[in-house]
Amino acid sequence: MAAVTRGTFHYRAAQGRATLAPGALLLGNPGGHFECGHEHGVGDRCLSFDFDPDYFEEVVASVPGASLLHDAASFTVGDAVPVIAAAEAADNDLEFEEAALRVAGAAVTMENGASEAVLNLRQERRVAEVVRRIEAEPDEPVTLSQLARDAAMSPYHFLRTFNAVSGVTPYQFVLAQRLRRATVRLRRTTDPITAVAYEASFNDLSTFNRRFRRIMGMTPSVMDLTFDSRK
Repeated sequence: MAAVTRGTFHYRAAQGRATLAPGALLLGNPGGHFECGHEHGVGDRCLSFDFDPDYFEEVVASVPGASLLHDAASFTVGDAVPVIAAAEAADNDLEFEEAALRVAGAAVTMENGASEAVLNLRQERRVAEVVRRIEAEPDEPVTLSQLARDAAMSPYHFLRTFNAVSGVTPYQFVLAQRLRRATVRLRRTTDPITAVAYEASFNDLSTFNRRFRRIMGMTPSVMDLTFDSRK
C-alpha cells in the first residue's frame, strides 16, 4: 500500500490508468501486476506500507462490510488526507503504528461507507482496564499491538473502540497522561525541565517542549516560572 503525499504518480494496470494525487492510496495485492511511475525531479513523494496478509485480514475483519481486494491492483482517492498526514508527521513508533492502521482502515472503508464500531459493555470494560493501566504507568513504553492484546481485540478494532470510549486515540491519551504528570512535577518540585522531560519518556527536549505547548497551552519554562512565582 502506498499513500501519495506530494506530487503525482501515474498508475497503470489491467483495470485501466489513473493519475494519483496527494490523498490517493495505491493498493497492490501480492503477485498482482501494475506499473506506477512519476516524473523525476519534481518532488513527488509517497509513504509505503507493507502489511502481512494475515494482519491486514484482521483489519478488514474489524471493519463492518469491508472485504479484501480481489483484483491485481487498485487505487482509491477520497478523504484520506488526514490519516496520510498523520502517518507522514509521526515521529515515534506508537504514533506511526496508529497512523498506519488508520491508513489501512481508510483503504477498506472509503468506498463502502462502513460505519464506526458499535460498542458493547464487554468492549468498554476491556478498554477501561487499559485506560486505568496507562494512567497508573503512563511513562512505561507501550505499543498498539500490546494494548490490543491486553484488551483481547485486533489492533484496528481496539484503536476504533478506544477512540469511541475515550474520545482520543491511545497515543493521544498516553501523551496527555505523560504531560499531566510532567505538569505536576514542574509545579511541585525544583527539578530541571530536562530531567522532567526524560522522566516523562521524552528523549528529545525540543519534542517535549513542542508537545507540552500544544497540549498545555504554554511552554514548560513558562509554567515552571508561573508556579515558582507563587511559592
